[in-house]
Amino acid sequence: MLDALPDKAPAKPKQPRKILVLAKAAGYVHSSIPLAAATVDEMGKKYGTWTTTITFNPADINEANLRQYDAVFLASTTGAFLDDPNDPAATAARQKALLDFVRSGKGLAGVHAATDSYHGRAGGRGTPPAGSAPSGAAAPAPAASTPATAAPAAAPAAASQVGTWPEFNKLIGGFFKFHWVYPQVVTVKIDDPKNPLNVVFQGKEFQVHDEIYTYAQDSFSRKNVHVLTSINYAKMSDADKAKEPAATKRTDGDYALSWIRREGKGRVFYEALGHSEHIYSMTPIMAHVLAGLQYVLGDLPADDSPSAK
Repeated sequence: MLDALPDKAPAKPKQPRKILVLAKAAGYVHSSIPLAAATVDEMGKKYGTWTTTITFNPADINEANLRQYDAVFLASTTGAFLDDPNDPAATAARQKALLDFVRSGKGLAGVHAATDSYHGRAGGRGTPPAGSAPSGAAAPAPAASTPATAAPAAAPAAASQVGTWPEFNKLIGGFFKFHWVYPQVVTVKIDDPKNPLNVVFQGKEFQVHDEIYTYAQDSFSRKNVHVLTSINYAKMSDADKAKEPAATKRTDGDYALSWIRREGKGRVFYEALGHSEHIYSMTPIMAHVLAGLQYVLGDLPADDSPSAK
């Protein structure tokens, strides 16, 4: 699948860059995590844009270690991925290190389940909808991805969920609330066709199937992010819309898929696709992620002003 990478990078690095990939999932473990990490590594090698370190140890998110990196990439982290259950002080130090790292002018990028982190039911972490991951709870690795021909099914409604690390929920742009059971086909709308991260799409909508996330109403807002792509909800069938329980539907009908934002002096990119390995064989989406990584590294300028006031 790594041969699906685009021919060239959209920008030349201003200086040697280093990315730390965190491939640790504290909740549901996506089978695509190794491929996501390998893709970032291969991108750096192919274009000479950065060198990559892949870690599965959340203890590597510390102030001293992060000094050598320009960006952190969250490869479908789930649950409380930085927590040390036996050492609250270590947990707090890791959380502070990540926030300070980005706010100081560095970058953060995440795919898919990076938003399925640090949330739970009101009153404490609980079990999210069937087919999704409990935040902060271990889960078995998934079976092989369902073939594209399989019939989608609905996931039960989630109870009221709350962010358990509000600074991270804001940093990444929101937290997971519901997903259509894989594989769900959606039409992807290009919200900002002129943005350099979207050039590859040439302003044209496209269809994709994946595990499609939605975000809690009070955690995601265009006032906090610059939306790049979203679901064209008007083109979703009534039958597919009905699979989402009323309790999880967004009243604003806003189903974003990728976005960028500023955090202090730093930059953040998030791409919701990536549950299934086949996403990493789609060259346009990989070009989008590549541009997102160069954006967070500071090598690709882009309009990152909030999409709404």
